[in-house]
Amino acid sequence: MALPPRPPPILPLLLLLLLLPVLLLLLGSHADAATLHERDAAALRDIRAGLRDLPGSRFFDTWDDARSPCAYAGVVCAPDPDEPAGPDPPLRVAVLTLGTGLSDSPGLVGTLPASLATLSALTDLVLYPGRVSGAIPADIGAGLRRLRLLSLSGNLLTGRVPDSLAGLPDLHTLDLGNNRLDGAVPAGLLLPSSPSLKVLVLANNGGLSGEIPDQFSASRLFHVDLSGNAIAGVLPPLPPTVRYFSVAGNAMSGTLDGVFGGGGGGGGGGSSDLAFLDLSMNGFSGAVPPDVFALPSLSSLLLSRNNFTGPLAVAAPAVQPAPWAVVDVSHNAISGEIPEALAAAASLYVNNNRLSGDVPAVVARSVFAGRMTTFYAQHNFLTGFPAPPLPLPDSAALCLSYNCMDLPSAAAADGCPTIGGPLEARPADQCRSSGGDG
Repeated sequence: MALPPRPPPILPLLLLLLLLPVLLLLLGSHADAATLHERDAAALRDIRAGLRDLPGSRFFDTWDDARSPCAYAGVVCAPDPDEPAGPDPPLRVAVLTLGTGLSDSPGLVGTLPASLATLSALTDLVLYPGRVSGAIPADIGAGLRRLRLLSLSGNLLTGRVPDSLAGLPDLHTLDLGNNRLDGAVPAGLLLPSSPSLKVLVLANNGGLSGEIPDQFSASRLFHVDLSGNAIAGVLPPLPPTVRYFSVAGNAMSGTLDGVFGGGGGGGGGGSSDLAFLDLSMNGFSGAVPPDVFALPSLSSLLLSRNNFTGPLAVAAPAVQPAPWAVVDVSHNAISGEIPEALAAAASLYVNNNRLSGDVPAVVARSVFAGRMTTFYAQHNFLTGFPAPPLPLPDSAALCLSYNCMDLPSAAAADGCPTIGGPLEARPADQCRSSGGDG
């Protein structure tokens, strides 16, 4: 009689079942690693060698040899559309995010390797704030021709902004702000030769220099922040597309004639979409052009600490309610009276000028009605404030000190900044001799 077949040994089967997931994982990892383009894999190894976590950061915990590089934190791989079709096309790194960006993460430290520029399929490159130093690879734009987003802000990068970043066909956003870059800003970033560039942030580097080219007005930028640098020269007409523009804290000079009214030969003008304008802390001179107050979308106008002179000419806003969240023309040499139309601003700073005459009643009513929450007019030659018989709202900040008038009430100095000079009236002899005429 034939014997029944013997069952297979239980222990080897159990071992096989237990080891199978591990074997599959190892085989899968090996297969995935093999599909990543070797040049990209080598660049990731260089990045890992050049950067490390600051104490408290754990971004690189997943960057180990047991994983596929495409499974590393911050790495997104995709097939290369330019590679010929085949049974097993290599993957390329399409998105690279270095760091977590979390508020409790201190970020990374180290330097960026030159091989970063060999990730030729990369469309998005983000380095979160940390303490990464050294230069940006000079040929980064030559190698990363598909870039749409490049953000390296909030680190300690030094050297120049690479010229190779100008003219990239798909680059939409370039943010290199809050580093230690110096040298001239590549003119191509401010010209129509970078047609896809919409957001340019180079703020707070300190050493970026050069001038804004005349052809800037023909670019298609809508967010430009060059504040906190050493840029000089005059301001050309702004592009009609721009919505946010700041050159605060630079070394620019000249008048603003033709900047907002459609003049200039670059095709700019109008600036009808401009919502935020900050030209403070420069050397601009002449009168503040009436055109700037007529911009229909303007919400924030910051012109403080320049050399503006003459009276303010402000027509009644065409848009009701007026779009001005803040108007700041403080710390200039502006003379004449405060225009009634500025009563439409939610916050108005005209302090430290040479303004004279009475504060318009419509401005005073706006303050006491709670529509204007901040009115700073101290350190002028103003002669009166027609305060209505209403209590000053708790939310209002009012400062009228050091003018040619007796303060209407204690509330007229209660809102003054703690470091802002004398809180009493201006001496009578100054009012007689100067009178706000300059």
